[in-house]
Amino acid sequence: MAAITASMVAELRGKTDAPMMECKKALTEAEGDMGKAEELLRVKLGSKAGKAASRITAEGVVTSYFDAGVGALLEVNCETDFVTKNDSFLALAQGAVELIAKHNPADVAALGALSYSQDGFGPTLEDVRKGLIGKIGENMTFRRFKQFSGSKLAGYLHGTRIGVVVEFEGDEVAAKDVAMHIAAMKPVALTSADVPADLIAKERSVAAAKAAEDAAVAVAAGKPVQSDEIVTKRIEGGVQKYLKEVSLFNQSFVKNDKQTVEQMLKATGTTVKAFTMFVVGEGIEKKVDDFAAEVAAQVAAAKTAA
Repeated sequence: MAAITASMVAELRGKTDAPMMECKKALTEAEGDMGKAEELLRVKLGSKAGKAASRITAEGVVTSYFDAGVGALLEVNCETDFVTKNDSFLALAQGAVELIAKHNPADVAALGALSYSQDGFGPTLEDVRKGLIGKIGENMTFRRFKQFSGSKLAGYLHGTRIGVVVEFEGDEVAAKDVAMHIAAMKPVALTSADVPADLIAKERSVAAAKAAEDAAVAVAAGKPVQSDEIVTKRIEGGVQKYLKEVSLFNQSFVKNDKQTVEQMLKATGTTVKAFTMFVVGEGIEKKVDDFAAEVAAQVAAAKTAA
């Protein structure tokens, strides 16, 4: 069985906001598997753990560009928050997103091969990236991007950490409001039918595990256990509630919670065809440093040198 270290417990607590002992128990039960431990905490603690687990730790910026019917959205990552405020890094991100909009490269390698000069580096974007790594002293990468054309576009940047592009027909103000709504509410699909099957399966698994735990508690307390039919209805009810919460058209509109996004769009004669959202560092695990251990190691090294 994998050893459960204090740093692992601290990392899980940082992701979930769960009590330290609960984190340790979950990691022990999951045999050190961080992802499985997060799911176990969701079962025991409900949505609180799931919401906190969505916090992003990696650094970087999301930027966008729109011109003459085309647009692009780009995420560029770096190692520390300090570099996200560096003028050369920001210029690199903006230069790259403009290249994406104008040339629609197939992938990151093709993007890096495009002609670009900055800060005395070039003649390609990749040459500039490598040059700035040496100049700034920190690694930086083009993580993901998307080019848009063929539809009306509305974009919204929440600072430099969240970027949204909406492809639409109809009212531009309504589309921009939807882009802001998406940044705030983070839907995963336009409709319930569009939610990825793996997310639905995961939600159903969590609901089933929660129902099983409730049944075990009832048995231990000598209380009657719900029938299989009722439990199944509870599980499916939970799944349907989840689908409404994560599908854009079913969400309550942030600027008027008396109507859904779908109702707002219908009232303004607007059709949203698709949306893309990038959140800085989404899905990236940032290294968690053990500061106390680092200090202890430095002290030990100093004593050895003396």
